[in-house]
Amino acid sequence: MRHHALSHDPMALAAPGRAVIGPAVRFVFDRFLLLPAGAAVALVWANTAPEGYYQLSQLLAFPVNEIGMAVFLALVVHEVFEAIMPGGALHTWRRWLLPVVAAMGGVAATAGTYLVYVGASHETVLAQAWPIACAVDVAAAYYVIKLIFRRGAALPFVLLTALATDAVGVLVLMTRPRAVDVWPGAVALLLAGIAAAALMRRLHVRRFWPYFAAAGPLCWLALYLGGVHPALALVPIVPFLPREPRSLELFAEPDDDDPLHHAEREWNVVAQVVLLLFGLVNGGVILRHYDTGTWAMLSAALVGRPIGIIAAVAGAVACGLRRPRGLGWRELGVIAMATSSGFTFALFLATGLIAIGPVLSQVALGALSTVAGAALTVLLARLLHVGRFAER
Repeated sequence: MRHHALSHDPMALAAPGRAVIGPAVRFVFDRFLLLPAGAAVALVWANTAPEGYYQLSQLLAFPVNEIGMAVFLALVVHEVFEAIMPGGALHTWRRWLLPVVAAMGGVAATAGTYLVYVGASHETVLAQAWPIACAVDVAAAYYVIKLIFRRGAALPFVLLTALATDAVGVLVLMTRPRAVDVWPGAVALLLAGIAAAALMRRLHVRRFWPYFAAAGPLCWLALYLGGVHPALALVPIVPFLPREPRSLELFAEPDDDDPLHHAEREWNVVAQVVLLLFGLVNGGVILRHYDTGTWAMLSAALVGRPIGIIAAVAGAVACGLRRPRGLGWRELGVIAMATSSGFTFALFLATGLIAIGPVLSQVALGALSTVAGAALTVLLARLLHVGRFAER
């Protein structure tokens, strides 16, 4: 990082004890620990003082789930746009088609495993939650793979696989029935928001906040009134956000050497704070609600999805697609297991697809439990001697 960037660094705290507090805060942000911290607090709070927790959760649910998450989703999609540009890690169709095929295989196997499990248990009311079982936590998948491989094709491969998988859940969420009438002018309002973003792009606006402040509310209101989950509001304006091609480093901290990099740093910090609140609002699940839906979620995510991804990749390679350089079958096995955690996005889908009740409690607890997939991924990498665990 260049020297003048320190004055803008949110981690450089100008306060007594900065030498201790600064590195500690940076450690938390660099390792994306705010989300699990929020969920851990929520889990303990809900199981010790549920009344107080649920009062706060209900108060914050709308601003966090419907508004705050729009920032996080926009930044994730923005990273993908940078990656597919010339010079990006996912540029050319030969680089991104195989992970898309892998994602579709994972979705089919996950959904099949989940539906077979609940069907065999004669709990057909749980069948509606199959998209939640298919969800992949993009941040968790990325950081566990980065911990193991550090660099190479594994990072963009797992990210695109996760995003393509989650796109299925988004489509289901967008088509869910609404209890209220859809406002007919929603499309015009959405087009107005997109036009505002396009105008700012044409004027070479190099910061994110004008796009979010001017075009964002128009798109958010359009989606809300049009029956689409408003957390997706900033996605339509992502193609117009300022960007530049670079190696794929999701939520990495670029040099703060121009307005664009400074904007990225600022909004990445905002996104992590949003995830802290998201974990706090949605992570409070009573542990006694373990039941069929919970075990079905775990079976589908930890067993069905890795098998489906490997099978799909094998079939695609047999049909002529090529594995990225440096990714053998052992590495692909670790990548497939890294997608088993559905934590963040599964909770996001659960709040939008399932009404409050026993079904939501079971699948939410299952979504939280899939974080075990991260530990299993590290264990598998150690057993297979891949990435940082490779034998020298």
